[in-house]
Amino acid sequence: MTTNPTAISLLVAPARVMRGQNALGDAIEYILRLGQRPLIIGGEQSLKLSQLQVLLDRPELEIDTVKYTPDCCETSLDRLIQTASAHQADLIIGIGGGKCLDTAKLLAHRHELPVVTIPTSGATCAAWTALSNIYSESGAFLDDVSLAKCPDLLILDYGIVATAPARTLVAGIGDAIAKWYEASVSSGHSSQTLLIAAVQQARVLRDILFQKSAAAIAHCGGEDWQEVVDATVLLAGVIGGLGGAQCRTVAAHAVHNGLTHLPGSHHALHGEKVAYGILVQLRLEEMLQGNQLAATARQQLLDFYTTIGLPKTLADLGLSEITIAQLHHAATLACKPDSDLHRLPFPVVPEQLVAAMVSTTIVERMAEIDLINDLV
Repeated sequence: MTTNPTAISLLVAPARVMRGQNALGDAIEYILRLGQRPLIIGGEQSLKLSQLQVLLDRPELEIDTVKYTPDCCETSLDRLIQTASAHQADLIIGIGGGKCLDTAKLLAHRHELPVVTIPTSGATCAAWTALSNIYSESGAFLDDVSLAKCPDLLILDYGIVATAPARTLVAGIGDAIAKWYEASVSSGHSSQTLLIAAVQQARVLRDILFQKSAAAIAHCGGEDWQEVVDATVLLAGVIGGLGGAQCRTVAAHAVHNGLTHLPGSHHALHGEKVAYGILVQLRLEEMLQGNQLAATARQQLLDFYTTIGLPKTLADLGLSEITIAQLHHAATLACKPDSDLHRLPFPVVPEQLVAAMVSTTIVERMAEIDLINDLV
């Protein structure tokens, strides 16, 4: 009999997922099993949601609420740790977007408490994952932290998600569709069972989003809308859970991480920057590998982005006045030695990344050659 000398812990999914039109109300009994003194963490708007009252009105729960801002940063976490201790919290509940949920998960991890995640939009799969991103107080990405487990309970309440601006779901589509373009290039040739499964699920996710996104955006709360929300919040999380870090992020997320260090990009949502980063990754594959499939995929995405309103250029991200020096700074950070960008099957230096970042919509071959010669 053969044994594996190193056991790998698989953090695939939350212990329980509840989804539906009034899922929060239906989930109260499960929340009570996890704790009776929850600390609810949210943002300014999330903590005012009328749907939260069903939780606040329960006499069995001794609840305290607190805002998570600014961002998921150490300053916020230090303050929240003190709040959780003073409340004698036995459960953390996060209600909000990606940074709020990352904060709640990390606080629960450090306190060794159970955690419930309640996403208020379809913008990310943060409600699902055993991962938290850490930012500076000014919103610049610093690092990601692997957690001991996925959330104990994920509550996907369509009534809550429907209150979010349509832009958040569009951003979530950009973040989720990146799974295919990143997983296929980093893990598409793997023979490992779970990586094969993750890559194939990423392809399915891409196809669902191509087929249903326009209708979902046009009819908030409808059947296609619910399917797309499931895709961005849940199926995207499944792919990361099955495939792990090497399947989760590559150049598209690395570009996002670099851009967060430019203050001018801070009004753009996470998924918007990631969506732009997919185009950058495909440009790198075109430029450095001569990959014509990447060129075709990029043109397909440009049409899709036009249809649903995702950014295609730096100008679309609000960075039309950015200097080459600033862009090179972001590219250098995206290319640092421990960056996810290096999961690409070829080396990339900052000058090449800058060239890709300024040419995401380029079509003509001669213009492409001149641009690369000028910048590299």
